This record gives sequence, C-alpha cells and structure tokens, in this order.
Amino acid sequence: MRINESSEKFELYILSLWFLFLLIIIVTVDIPFCYGDDCKFIGFLSLLNRNVVSVIAFAFLLFGTVYYFRFDYRIAGSKSIAARVVKIEDVNYEHLTFLTTYIIPLICFNLTSVRYLLALGVLLFIIGVIYVKTDKFYANPTLAVLGFRVYKVNLQTRVGLVEGIVVISKERLAEGDQISRLGLDDKVYFVRKA
Repeated sequence: MRINESSEKFELYILSLWFLFLLIIIVTVDIPFCYGDDCKFIGFLSLLNRNVVSVIAFAFLLFGTVYYFRFDYRIAGSKSIAARVVKIEDVNYEHLTFLTTYIIPLICFNLTSVRYLLALGVLLFIIGVIYVKTDKFYANPTLAVLGFRVYKVNLQTRVGLVEGIVVISKERLAEGDQISRLGLDDKVYFVRKA
C-alpha cells in the first residue's frame, strides 16, 4: 500500500504543527477568573466569543491527533519483502530545523488582530503547499516527540541497491538491520525491523 497522495502528506503537515497550535492556545486563551462571593459564570457563548482563536487552534490540534492515529494505523499494517540497510545516516536534526524555522517565528504574530490572523492562515497554507511539494513532510517535530527517528539510508533489496532514501522508524536502526517498509513517497518510507 502506497501513501503518496497530497492530502495524506498535508495531514502529516497539520500534525507537524501541533506545537504551534498548542502555543497559540496558551497565548490566546481568555478565561476570566473571579474569587469573590458575587462571582458567576459568564456563559458558554460569551466564553466561546472570547476564545475563537483558541477554539480554532484546538480544532486543528484535534485534527492532528486524528491524523496521527490514521498514520499509525496505516503503518501498523506495513508488509513488504525485507531489505538490508547497507549505509545509514541519522538526519533527526531536520525536525529541529523545521521547528526553529517555521513554528517558533509564527507564534510571534499578533494573534489578536484579524489582519495578522489572516496573514498567518495564508502563510501556513503556503508553507503547507511547499512542505508537501518538496516532500519534506518527514521533517516533523511532532513525530520526533512521539518517538519516531529519521534516517537517510541505502538499502540492498531483491532488485538491487536503492540509494539515498529517507526512512522514518520508531526503532533505532543500524547498518546490517533487516527492515520491512511502507512507501510514504517515492523516496520516503516508514520502516520497521523485519
């Protein structure tokens, strides 16, 4: 089974923004607290109106959670003929690059201004298109936190040597390991030890 549709890559992009959505919730949530005898609840509608941005960020956080479970379900059934790792390079630094380049600067937007929120939405959409088109969907800080590792490898398969592919694994890999793989893209695979 190949997972190479743009919509599925975009799901991994939404998943990669979990930390941004979490930070947006922390920065924008507005829940009034009162500690007096004459305090009363302001009502759900009023609370919702005060927290529209937080609610939208929370919805995307939930979408990311659903997308993670869908991804995890797909990769759980990966079956292929085993290949042997003949060369391996750890490229986990790409998670940090994505985090520091995209997510951290975006939290500096003025999240109380409609104009800045629209600009943030357009920017996130453009970054998402670039993320999917350049096949950098594997540089996902959320997957790193969830225990996934990224490697660039050369594999010896039945057909021959396959060079320069990126693999995502929950396990630590080393040269000589036998792995089974599920294609996420032409050059990106989810793998597990065979």
